[in-house]
Amino acid sequence: MGKVTGFLEYARQEEAAEAPEQRKRHWREFVLHLSDEQAAIQGARCMDCGIPFCNNGCPVNNIIPDFNDLVYRQQWRQALEVLHSTNNFPEFTGRVCPAPCEAACVLNINSDPVGIKSIEHAIIDKGWTEGWVAPQPPKRKTGKKVAIVGSGPAGLAAAQQLARAGHEVTVFEKNDRIGGLLRYGIPDFKLEKWQIDRRITQMQAEGVIFRTGVLVGSCQLPGGVNNWARQTIEAQQVLREYDAVILAGGAEVPRDLPIPGRPLQGVHFAMEFLPQQNKVVAGDTVQDQILATGKHVVVIGGGDTGSDCVGTSNRQGAKRVTQFELLPQPPAHENKLLTWPYWPIKLRTSSSHEEGVSRDWAVTTKRFLDDGKGNVRALVAARVDWQQDPLTGQMRMQEVPGSEFELPAELVLLAMGFVAPAAPVLDAFGVERDGRGNARAATDGAAAYRTNVEKVFAAGDMRRGQSLVVWAIREGRQCARAVDEYLMGASVLPR
Repeated sequence: MGKVTGFLEYARQEEAAEAPEQRKRHWREFVLHLSDEQAAIQGARCMDCGIPFCNNGCPVNNIIPDFNDLVYRQQWRQALEVLHSTNNFPEFTGRVCPAPCEAACVLNINSDPVGIKSIEHAIIDKGWTEGWVAPQPPKRKTGKKVAIVGSGPAGLAAAQQLARAGHEVTVFEKNDRIGGLLRYGIPDFKLEKWQIDRRITQMQAEGVIFRTGVLVGSCQLPGGVNNWARQTIEAQQVLREYDAVILAGGAEVPRDLPIPGRPLQGVHFAMEFLPQQNKVVAGDTVQDQILATGKHVVVIGGGDTGSDCVGTSNRQGAKRVTQFELLPQPPAHENKLLTWPYWPIKLRTSSSHEEGVSRDWAVTTKRFLDDGKGNVRALVAARVDWQQDPLTGQMRMQEVPGSEFELPAELVLLAMGFVAPAAPVLDAFGVERDGRGNARAATDGAAAYRTNVEKVFAAGDMRRGQSLVVWAIREGRQCARAVDEYLMGASVLPR
């Protein structure tokens, strides 16, 4: 464990960050990892509990007490090996994961949890700096070919695991660069894209083949789904040429807001807005880019995507940014005795919120108003009250009479979550869908991650719906083992 009395002696230390007014002027990451000494002190706070709830709270089951102890003892290379044993891409999760492991930390019952995420961030950054992260090509080839559709965290994790098992792996990505929603869903100020490129170089050295600009399945994708494909490949061709196929695309179909005025210019899905700025930061020219510059911006949706819209709008120079959430404002602090070790519902203020936004809760948007030229100029909203149905126990909302109000809005960004993966891709392979529109596949048993179509597997958002990067990595790794077992009869890959 860390220091026996460390949790009594040392306080939690947050990672240093550039001040909001300075970081709004650029698109770079602004959070600094802990120094070696600071990380050691944070590792010392770990109590190595008899039951490590942090390990269970982490979707990839990181062996957290072990790497905390190794960092405390300054055994960094061993800490990196422990971290990589469960997580292919800790530089992603160490930056963008909400850290459910910390919510599950035993120290969190009556104090501040161990800074697990900051320790992970420090380990992987040191690993890259020291040159410890190197390609691991297989010692032998199996002769089996695997196609992976989608290059987000699920597809990348599956690809790396299968390549290391000796299979020939090809990753197909419809967009012009590898990374999926890591590339075009997360702003650069949270995850600079050279972090992805560095992993791609490693994976290429391990034998993974990447094909960008290729849409698998000759179907028109629904509105709101980015598609920069230059080529289309029929699903049947992929099935003929490969011994197994993994569908690992994202849950990209956004939830719409079908109210009067929705077709007006200036009302956009968040995922029409955010990827454009990522492309500009990458050096591309985007014609007719959606910009918040000098505008009253309203972001509808209170989750991570909405927060990313806030941070991006501020950096583009918005006049004012307002964010609506349909649900009531959560409490500032959770009742830990009731919620621990589970993920609590409480008020969360992101780094983007710190940079400037007016947040409002329990608000429903009723209609968008026209400026007379086809552009949105304002919206009409109303307060809602949430009450529990005495018969069903479900929470139901009712509009508060007389609570309507008008708010200037020259750019409206819809960030209300994602309902499903792109159905045409699933339809092209003939994959059955569940009630939520995701690929139907179980995670356990002999048919783990298999769809109803022979040799077709599904993982990540494609199977489970909208979720976290860390869940995608977990599913990609588990699906890789299932595919390896399917191809070889047994697998040495970890599940």
